[in-house]
Amino acid sequence: MSIVSENIRKLRKKKGISQDRLSKEADLALNTIVKIETGESPNPTVETLEKIAKALDVQAGDFFKK
Repeated sequence: MSIVSENIRKLRKKKGISQDRLSKEADLALNTIVKIETGESPNPTVETLEKIAKALDVQAGDFFKK
């Protein structure tokens, strides 16, 4: 799993929301969120990361921090 995948999962859990809710708030398919978090889709687009960041109320750059 990549650092991006780990951080998205951690931030989502910290906010206490499900993958389904995140997918709806980010206007993305649930399958997209699942694949990113599991590392199946290790290189999400900038647009996708920005949508997830907005839904989690964080900066997209936060996903790359160790």
